[in-house]
Amino acid sequence: MAPRILLARHGQTEWSLSGRHTGRTDVRLLEEGRRGAKLLGERLQRAPYDGLGSAEVRTSPLARASETCELAGFGDRATAWDALMEWDYGAYEGLTPAQLQERRPGWFIWRDGVPEGESIADVTARADEVVAWAREADRDVLVFAHGHILRSIGARWLGLPLDFAARIRLAPTSLSVLGWAYGEPAIESWNETGHLAAG
Repeated sequence: MAPRILLARHGQTEWSLSGRHTGRTDVRLLEEGRRGAKLLGERLQRAPYDGLGSAEVRTSPLARASETCELAGFGDRATAWDALMEWDYGAYEGLTPAQLQERRPGWFIWRDGVPEGESIADVTARADEVVAWAREADRDVLVFAHGHILRSIGARWLGLPLDFAARIRLAPTSLSVLGWAYGEPAIESWNETGHLAAG
């Protein structure tokens, strides 16, 4: 079977709760985020995932992702990978969408990028690196990372430009699966959060 890539977004943090752009600032999980990470791990132990025993696991090195990976039960199998770090928001780090609209009306990250941070081309290149790695794998892969980079991976898996990622939102501690349909890249599931209801 052709490999799939499973995308796990990190658990809730104070900054994600308030909508602040959290790129390279190494914020920690809230208790809600820690609980969600454990519930995500329990979900991955049940069918159809059954613990993903043969899957290769990688995580962003940032604490909110690596801690989610650890609490979900995959820390001992995971390799940290800088390609999975969140978009470097540069001068816009820590600002909310409302603050950004006051500063720069009409700004849209997926079109305009950010000053003093990563360009759209930079993020596309990182997402493409992850997609190429996943497609070359001989088994499923599981990654723990962040909202914007995971949405970027989703867009690039489908062969679409980065701005498509604006249309595929991700909640904290969500699970998404990218696979294949009729021999073409496809979304199998997106932004699953049903496991959080168990908590």
